Amino acid sequence: MPARYASTRFPGKPLAPIRGKGGPKPMIQRTYEQALLAETLDMVVVATDDQRIYDACKAFGAEVVMTGDCPSGTDRCEAAVAQLKRQFDIVVNIQGDEPLLEPEVIDAVVRALQDSPDAVYSTCVTPMALEDVPLRQRVKCIVDQQGYAIYFSRGMLPANKAGEARPYPAPFDHLPYLLHLGLQCYDRRFLAKYAKMPHTPLQLMEDLEQLKVIENGYKVKVVQVDHAAHGVDMPEDVASIESKLLELGMD
Repeated sequence: MPARYASTRFPGKPLAPIRGKGGPKPMIQRTYEQALLAETLDMVVVATDDQRIYDACKAFGAEVVMTGDCPSGTDRCEAAVAQLKRQFDIVVNIQGDEPLLEPEVIDAVVRALQDSPDAVYSTCVTPMALEDVPLRQRVKCIVDQQGYAIYFSRGMLPANKAGEARPYPAPFDHLPYLLHLGLQCYDRRFLAKYAKMPHTPLQLMEDLEQLKVIENGYKVKVVQVDHAAHGVDMPEDVASIESKLLELGMD
């Protein structure tokens, strides 16, 4: 679970208090506690380069490791796993700003990779509302007919001649736009390779680390899930997360 303090849009985001039925908890704690409920995970570890996050995680009993400065969350996962004294077949990158991520979604992504021997990476998407499609902080995804990723973008994806969010044309008007969720799963051997790969043009253009996988010719398996709550991108997102926690009666 990579967690850095210096978020451009929301500095200190992992430590932002999120209020639930039992009172406030740091966002990273809420995400960590959700991950512990997943059936497919043998170990959950927070990876950070900030002493404040390290101390907060230790205080609520989390497994946590310090890493150096890393260019991406994927690189931070590799740096953390390299420090652990255990061997793993699969590594899951759970972004610390997804406090409402259901453990069943984590399990679905892990099993998608286990069931796709031709893929080295798996992730998940969920249907998104048309009014959210233009938001650049929401990453969109398109997939092929076998469920492998074609592309990810912060822009509208797929685009159209009108340049505005609208339903797919018939007979595909039942298809939704797909929101990429902050959950990524890697084959352990591929993760070690990824950290050594040079940056790629589309990765840098979109600032999306998963594009480096596609640009290097590897397959990304995508599973569609029903996950209504997006992560926390900006400070104003905290209120909606708190409302959902209280609605669900979660501590």
